[in-house]
Amino acid sequence: MSPNSASVPAHRVDPAGGCPHALNARLRARGAVAEVVLPGAVPGAVVLGHEELKEFLAHPDVAKDARHCPALHDGSIARDWPLRVFADAQGMHTADGADHRRLRALVGKAFTARQVERLRPRVEELADTLLDDLARAAAEDPDGAADLHAHFALPLPMNVICELLGVDPEHRGRLHELSHTVIVATDTTPAEAMAAARELVALMGTIAAAHRAAAARGEAGEDLTSALIAAREGDDGDRLSEAELIGTMRLMLVAGHETTLNLIVNAVRALCTHPDQLALVRESRATWSDVVDETLRWDGPVSWFPFRYPTRDLTVGGTVIPRGTPVLAGYTAAGRDAAFHGPDADRFDITRPTAARHLSFGHGAHYCAGAPLARLEATIALERLFARFPDLGLAAPEADLPHQRSFIGNGVRALPVRPGRSAG
Repeated sequence: MSPNSASVPAHRVDPAGGCPHALNARLRARGAVAEVVLPGAVPGAVVLGHEELKEFLAHPDVAKDARHCPALHDGSIARDWPLRVFADAQGMHTADGADHRRLRALVGKAFTARQVERLRPRVEELADTLLDDLARAAAEDPDGAADLHAHFALPLPMNVICELLGVDPEHRGRLHELSHTVIVATDTTPAEAMAAARELVALMGTIAAAHRAAAARGEAGEDLTSALIAAREGDDGDRLSEAELIGTMRLMLVAGHETTLNLIVNAVRALCTHPDQLALVRESRATWSDVVDETLRWDGPVSWFPFRYPTRDLTVGGTVIPRGTPVLAGYTAAGRDAAFHGPDADRFDITRPTAARHLSFGHGAHYCAGAPLARLEATIALERLFARFPDLGLAAPEADLPHQRSFIGNGVRALPVRPGRSAG
């Protein structure tokens, strides 16, 4: 890479991750694109600037299909490299062109604004039930504290996406454990990652087989898995391969709960440590949607996301990224880029006029299909949470909260809170 590579050593990515913001600031000070060494000694790059990332995400000479990364196929990268899970998966998130449009059209039908709005009563019902659980856990604790992560922020989106996919409750806990190990926890050993990936694919196959058997009995459900299977077994141009079916189910599961979990947790942390911003919502000078958008910008749920591959040597922000380089999208870095967001980019401000112009849902053809659902869930979660517990506060110093051991996901592993009195 050039020009930075000649004078600045490549940043070695820490598999254990941690809070990304200080690192982002250091790297961004050197330039909008940084050369990195990924775990496993694999050369790569990360795009850190807002405008540069926006350009890169929509560039016609940037692909998602791993066939455009020679090192994945010529022996340069080990077969057991844990990050292969992002490259080898088949689905709309690793497809380009007509294949991507075909797969996205199938999934997108479930995530239109109209379809998502129909889920509002169910999301509200789930949120209220989980807040009851949070209150009970706090009441049973001598300190009056409970883990909002475990009792509310995780089960809400997990239950919603599993109901959409038609996944039985018995599988949900294990699916979270496996998806977190495979996709989020970047400090796992190759053996652990590969074992979890195999089990996750097998479990998804078991779920798909059960839906396929139900369809054969004339008992097909109205869930997304059944719709994908119908396309899988159809004769029209939308037909999915078995790998595409499993890959799409896995994408929906992971993207449908891990990112929304982090979004909810990060928003609650931000509001509890910025009471002036919470007051703006309570005084109707801002909305819960404003909170969601500013959280997505200021402390987004995904930090550095793999992978895209330039199909030719590509100049981005004055730096040449060689053809075939595995490139990470630096969403948390772009969110605090002062060149775009202004000199106060590090400040949490829900009245910020550019709050809606973050890139946390991506940009271009691969813009997150589930964005409307994530917004709905996070908005309902925050509104119901602070209405039920107006005195809610953190039960531990923010600096002591255990951050995810990941450079991909951005969030904490637990969020102890004291709900305080209930408003009703």
